[in-house]
Amino acid sequence: MEPYRNGKESIGGKMDGAESALTGNGNINGNIDVNIYGNINGNTHGNINGRISAAELKKYKKRSLFAEVWRNYKKNPSAMIALFVVLAIIAIAIVSQFVFDYKTDIVQQNIREKLQPPSLAHPFGTDNYGRDVLVRVLYGAKYSLSVGVVAVIISSVVGITLGLVAGYYGGLAEDLILRFCEIFTGIPSILMGVALMTAFGQSLGVLMMAIGIVYAPMYCRTTRAAVLPVRDEEYIEAARVSGVSDLRIMFSHVLPNALSPIIVQITMGVASAILCASGLSFLGLGVPIPMPEWGSMLSEGRDFMRDYMYLTIFPGLAIMITVLSFNLMGDGLRDALDPKLKE
Repeated sequence: MEPYRNGKESIGGKMDGAESALTGNGNINGNIDVNIYGNINGNTHGNINGRISAAELKKYKKRSLFAEVWRNYKKNPSAMIALFVVLAIIAIAIVSQFVFDYKTDIVQQNIREKLQPPSLAHPFGTDNYGRDVLVRVLYGAKYSLSVGVVAVIISSVVGITLGLVAGYYGGLAEDLILRFCEIFTGIPSILMGVALMTAFGQSLGVLMMAIGIVYAPMYCRTTRAAVLPVRDEEYIEAARVSGVSDLRIMFSHVLPNALSPIIVQITMGVASAILCASGLSFLGLGVPIPMPEWGSMLSEGRDFMRDYMYLTIFPGLAIMITVLSFNLMGDGLRDALDPKLKE
């Protein structure tokens, strides 16, 4: 019996040793799993997630439409320079109204100082009435910009509405509107402006209205062309099926998705309106004298071009720089809104 008991104890001891070994292995494996996987997964995963959330999240964050357009616009150096020039002209037009007095600095005559060449006292010289050309050019920015902006607002409101109706409904409405636009487009803008100014009289308000009517067909055609591919989209059909009114569909769903070419056209339209206003003023049918509009200043100085060239150079440069800046802004916006066009 002694050998049997000893053998049993030895077998039991081996079994207990095996269990303890297994238990020990379990603890070891558990500790290793917990320590290794916990530390590696915790530290590595935490560090990676921490870096992504702090540094990479902004990079991959979805940008708004304005932010994306501004990001693309900043890549165009000429468009950025044009933007700063336009902002400077707007600032000059605003500040000059508070710095200079209209009666004493703009229209008051000083015959003793007439036709003086550019100097330190008068950097742009004086005109045939002794008025400072620099002051009049700075003050005249208000008239050129106001005519351009108000005329574009009038033409865009009329043209966009007609183009939206023509593009959305099609059929007879589209044919009538397009024939109406073709009639106005066939008449030169200056000639149409002369006819309207002659019929309604010469004033700043009539000039804005005349230029707005002249350029309305251009916005109508642009809007119609932008609306045509949008009106057949599935979300437009879903809005119709849902019982949404046509007016709401046009202005809430169709127009916002067709704005890109319209915005570009509006920006360039300001330049065209300023150029047209200057042309009419040069012909004596725009802003009435003695308002220092750049076109009327050119008209006043053309009789002295041979001996006093500066009377036409500085107003002409003001028109050229302003029109060129708005055109470059329009090109920059076109490339920013649709980068594929640049390629």
